[in-house]
Amino acid sequence: MVKLRLKRCGRKQQAIYRIVAIDVRSRREGRDLRKVGFYDPIKNQTCLNVPAILYFLEKGAQPTRTVYDILRKAEFFKDKEITLS
Repeated sequence: MVKLRLKRCGRKQQAIYRIVAIDVRSRREGRDLRKVGFYDPIKNQTCLNVPAILYFLEKGAQPTRTVYDILRKAEFFKDKEITLS
């Protein structure tokens, strides 16, 4: 099963996160299938690759709770009927 989850990057005390599609059996820092965006909590910036995210969601990937919240704040689900199960 594939999940959309956060992968930590950056320096100490200045973390940024990549949003990646990754197999659920992999570690947090493990090999990802594809990078689909990033999230910077310090500057509160988000950059999303919308076609890639839609591709993985249509194939059955599940976002984690945090990634779901990030996508919801970016109004990703405004016209789509995808919910977290």
